[in-house]
Amino acid sequence: MQVYFDMNYTNRVEFLEEHHRVLESRLGSVTREITDNRACAKEELESLYRKIISYVLLRSGLGSPTDIKTVREVTAALQSIFPQAELGTFLTLSKKDKERQLKELTMIVTGIRLFNRDCGKGGGGIDDLPAVLHVAIPATMQHIDYQLETARSQVYRYTAILEKAANDPHMRAELQPYMLKEALYNIRQYEVFLQIILSDIITGAQEVEMMTKQLGAHLEQLKMTIKSKTAVPTSQVFPIFIALSTLWTSLQDETIVVGVLSNLFTHIQPFLGAHELYFPERAMQRHLNGATVKTDVCRMKEHMEDRVNVADFRKLEWLFPETTANFDKLLIQYRGFCAYTFAATDGLLLPGNPAIGILKYKEKYYTFNSKDAAYSFAENPEHYIDIVREKAKKIQS
Repeated sequence: MQVYFDMNYTNRVEFLEEHHRVLESRLGSVTREITDNRACAKEELESLYRKIISYVLLRSGLGSPTDIKTVREVTAALQSIFPQAELGTFLTLSKKDKERQLKELTMIVTGIRLFNRDCGKGGGGIDDLPAVLHVAIPATMQHIDYQLETARSQVYRYTAILEKAANDPHMRAELQPYMLKEALYNIRQYEVFLQIILSDIITGAQEVEMMTKQLGAHLEQLKMTIKSKTAVPTSQVFPIFIALSTLWTSLQDETIVVGVLSNLFTHIQPFLGAHELYFPERAMQRHLNGATVKTDVCRMKEHMEDRVNVADFRKLEWLFPETTANFDKLLIQYRGFCAYTFAATDGLLLPGNPAIGILKYKEKYYTFNSKDAAYSFAENPEHYIDIVREKAKKIQS
């Protein structure tokens, strides 16, 4: 599961950069056919103009060059801002300036089509991306939230059984805690991956909300600018058309991101271990008898006021939310799990509680699930770090 995730997940910024690079490479041949063109005859100029229309369609991603109705709409929009008679001037430009003008023409034509669509006078074949995303994003988030809660419920029960077994030698012999810990790691890893995917989708939802509002504002501005006027200076409307196009491209990006993340989420689910085969529900309920199942939140609340006393440590630095800038953005070691507990219990994962105090040791940050755990780790940090390192090597092998 981890290998698959690492090979298929890319953060939003890097993914979109790569996506745009791929789009540019696909447009490369069409772009060269236009920028390297030396048309002179009437038929050659007409052919060049048709290539520019195809380029506009392909770059905008709003319709197919084989759809006659869409081609006619794009042609009409292009002719209104760049009539075929201007091809002579276009051909005298440098290659770089031709590429720049092609991109600008695409954005203006796209803006015109989006405005026409909003007015009910065109925009055929253009999907209502805000509406699509306002359905797809919440549905995806709901599905992931459900899986997160299911995974966490399993994590809390496994943890409760392992804590109970730690104090019962007979139960340890019957249970094989090693196998249950492996299952716990598997689900905790799954939980981390779901949180990463969900975080990206939440970011996308915020972006879509903002862009939808901006889109509506620009369309309203255009209506007020064009209203009851037979002629409007291009300097007033072209920047708005370009802004509309830019926003729509970003909405297209969000559609792709949501699709990719949803697909990744679907594909990591089968990698979750077949825990039921090893540890069926009946056996779990039997071992849970007498055990206290605690959520991560409950564990943190138990020790919220039980803080480290910095006066007890002369050479170690402890950080607290009220005295540390960007406290919640610190990169915590071991994904925020308690290093001492992991080392002292042969691999049990318990979430650290930053409110107790975060230990800064050799420019790295550590959290602990209790004050006692924090003090024990602080007595000999290198010892426990070495144990964690060796344990991690065994798990990976």
